[in-house]
Amino acid sequence: MLAMTPTIQLAFVLHNHQPVGNFDGVFQQAYSESYKPFLDLFEQYPSLKIGLHTSGPLMEWLDAHYPEYLDRLAALVGQGRIEILGGAFYEPILTMIPSRDRIGQIQSYTRWLENRLGATIQGMWVAERVWEPSLSGDLVDAGIRYTLLDDAHFKSAGLVDEQLFGYFVTEDDGRVLCVFPGDERLRYIIPFDDPHRTIEYLGQVAARHPGAVAVFADDGEKFGAWPETYQHVYDNGWLRRLFDLLTENQSWIHVSTPAEILDRTSPLGKIYLPAASYREMTEWVLPAEQQNNYLASRHGLEHDSRWPHVAPFVRGGFWRNFKVKYSEANEMYARMMGVSRRLQTAIEGGANGETIGYARRELYRGQCNCAYWHGAFGGIYLPHLRNAVFNHLIAAENLLDRAAGRNAPWVEANVGDWNFDARQEVQLASDRLSVLLSPAEGGQMVELDVKSICLNLLATLTRRPEAYHGKLLYGLADGQRHAAVIQDRIVCKQEGLSELLRYDAYPRKSLIDHFYTVGVTREAVERGEASELGDFVLAPYEARLRRNPDRIQVQMTRTGRAAGHSLRVTKGITLDAGGSTLEIAYLLEGLPIGQELLFAVEFNAAGMPSGADDRYFHGGPRDGGEPERFGQLGARLDQSDTKELHLVDEWLGIDVGFEVNRPTGFWTFPIESVSQSEGGFEGVHQSVVVMPHWRVLADEQGRWSVRILMSIDTSLAERRMEKPALVGAV
Repeated sequence: MLAMTPTIQLAFVLHNHQPVGNFDGVFQQAYSESYKPFLDLFEQYPSLKIGLHTSGPLMEWLDAHYPEYLDRLAALVGQGRIEILGGAFYEPILTMIPSRDRIGQIQSYTRWLENRLGATIQGMWVAERVWEPSLSGDLVDAGIRYTLLDDAHFKSAGLVDEQLFGYFVTEDDGRVLCVFPGDERLRYIIPFDDPHRTIEYLGQVAARHPGAVAVFADDGEKFGAWPETYQHVYDNGWLRRLFDLLTENQSWIHVSTPAEILDRTSPLGKIYLPAASYREMTEWVLPAEQQNNYLASRHGLEHDSRWPHVAPFVRGGFWRNFKVKYSEANEMYARMMGVSRRLQTAIEGGANGETIGYARRELYRGQCNCAYWHGAFGGIYLPHLRNAVFNHLIAAENLLDRAAGRNAPWVEANVGDWNFDARQEVQLASDRLSVLLSPAEGGQMVELDVKSICLNLLATLTRRPEAYHGKLLYGLADGQRHAAVIQDRIVCKQEGLSELLRYDAYPRKSLIDHFYTVGVTREAVERGEASELGDFVLAPYEARLRRNPDRIQVQMTRTGRAAGHSLRVTKGITLDAGGSTLEIAYLLEGLPIGQELLFAVEFNAAGMPSGADDRYFHGGPRDGGEPERFGQLGARLDQSDTKELHLVDEWLGIDVGFEVNRPTGFWTFPIESVSQSEGGFEGVHQSVVVMPHWRVLADEQGRWSVRILMSIDTSLAERRMEKPALVGAV
């Protein structure tokens, strides 16, 4: 009697994703190099089955550009060869958004997939596998039967490798969810090791655990879109060889969908998973210094015989601390939460209909996760992703204004803890602009929304140390590691990146009050080498409001020190109903008589890139003619004895002007960061600094004052728009 070969069930699950706001060319490249060639080859193997999750932003793009691709998916769904996994529509980190939005996003995407692909949705993809125990109940309430997480989640709960070849049930408040552990070994050898290694590994598992379940669940972009993988996977035939081997061995490797496995296999048991994500994510969330210490400790212990027993209990940080590591992530998060609350309040008040539906969609798009964190990919360092988040959140606010019938010009001021730091911020808003001021942090302007084009001019990024900056300067101390570890690639996409490694001592926002020595140069200020003579940059100001029906002023005051003298700075920001100009007035009191100081006010403008001829500085109209241009927005200017400077982005259709009532000098320079992405290290333009500055000499009362008009003209953009307040510019 012949001995039977032990069998194993293999769930092969792909996750395809492109974020909201990504460049069209990136979508196109990923489609051409990964999504389409994978499907072309898969269709040739009728006995194989896969699970496929495609994120909502990517699915919408595919439906608009390549509907035939979705028609092919639908046909394979009908044949039972592809199981479509659902998820939250616009790929948020679920733990970052309110429960109502989790359920809403999941249910809306389920309906979309059912209607477009004829799919029956039973399982879902959890973005970045960021998990917290309370998610179970929301997933079940949204109609989900199962999800997939990393095996690291299960090891954190005390299980070992040999206990993970199947699926488990978990529950929250009595609602039961099935959870598959993805196999880290498969993630690392597919597609980077020889296909025979996959078969050998599955054979070893089957021999030890007959009837076991193994789950490969990973990014579809690994199959062609990641650097250097297209030739490996397709031209060199890696994927064809794997499919051939799976077909040849299907007598004992049963390639199945997750839902099929659930239907014919009992769970291994019950488990409660702790808050977790995949290992690299828990490393990236740590502060740079601690991340390096953590990695050095891991590497130092990896060859210790005790390490395999200890490793499952060694973990890094907690995903939510990305909102601490990057204040910009918290800014987007707080803005998103405010929009979500306002939408829910409107619904509870009886608002409904098409406009509310559009507002909900814009909110959901603004929750897309990629701009809220950073690891091996650009993430929060990519301005177009941050701009997209604000674009959709501002658009949602515009729609809620419309639903509330706010059609006439208006202006209002609101005080509250807008960013969840237990300190009060002030919002000054009108039908045209929205300004968020932080009296507790130097009286800075931290957000400036231009509603007509849904642009936050202060979606800036502070330059800060990153753990991988040491690789750029010194290279990897332990040499190149496995090609699957994309974050360890040392590829510079341009020359001179190490010279751009500068770090900011304060957030790059606006209304930042500097005192310098007379004679300081722009170069010294740009390099961060100019000594601050004052203590006003991040120190708290006192704030009060002055209200009129059509005009509101926020007045902020601080008594501090500059150049050894006690002095008082008062700045007022005034906004009119229907207006697109901020009137900014400064009064300095207690100045030393007869002693000059250099006073500078820093502004930053984000979302207006450099390096294009249609994005430039100019000095205002000249005798009724065309204004004089001073160079692209990345130019370093040192204008003197002038009263006006403008930043123009013709593609966005915006002109941001600064006009002062005292002749001044204007310094400008770019803020450029260095980050890693899937393609290597790169420099990224983050914002443009505009710094008017004056040699201040007090009058006989020790006083000095200036007025700055910051005008925001979007008439060009509005002429191009069919619906000015609703169509974003990203």
